[in-house]
Amino acid sequence: MKKIIVAIDGFSSCGKSTIAKELANYAGYIYVDTGAMYRAVSLFAIRRGWLTPTGINEDELRKHIEELRITFRTDDHGQQQTWLNGENVENEIRTLEVANGASRVSTLGFVRRELVRQQQLMGQEKGIVMDGRDIGTVVFPEAELKIYLTASPEVRARRRYDEMVAKGENPNYAEVLANVRERDERDQNRSESPLKKADDAVEIDNSTLTREQQRDIIRKLFDAKTL
Repeated sequence: MKKIIVAIDGFSSCGKSTIAKELANYAGYIYVDTGAMYRAVSLFAIRRGWLTPTGINEDELRKHIEELRITFRTDDHGQQQTWLNGENVENEIRTLEVANGASRVSTLGFVRRELVRQQQLMGQEKGIVMDGRDIGTVVFPEAELKIYLTASPEVRARRRYDEMVAKGENPNYAEVLANVRERDERDQNRSESPLKKADDAVEIDNSTLTREQQRDIIRKLFDAKTL
């Protein structure tokens, strides 16, 4: 069975990471969460005071961007963890503040270029599943399998709301929905690598699909490319 690159793109809260992890496990591939990489940059900038609700200190972030070393490790329970410069930041990068900041720093060309460079190094040997916003269009335009996930903003906001409640947070659904729409606007209209469907990507709207239905569809697409 030949090894390929699988690129999964799509809107926030479409379940890209979940399905990418499942497919990587099914295929015995390496999974790379590019969204976590941008969240790590966001956390890096927030901690240093360069990223606030009112603006970004682009000059300082640009000067220090090459200091970031983002890696992924599997813990004792088989869960992938995100490490930033030798520190496990998996929990810290999953807050709404960091997520919103990630969407903002992802509009900066120098940030995207550095992370794309790191991502392309990760995929040199193939056998990789990577999810994000521009994997099939910019990072790996030569990927053998490209999947574009979408769902309605209301469905995606409800998913994120439920996740936050499960973590013990007390979110406001209207605010979560507004954040989803704001991120969609930024992701689709940024000048650097905007979110868009690659011409050869398979689009899957999972608004009404169960997790099992989506998994089966994607496994069949993968098997067809690797047999």
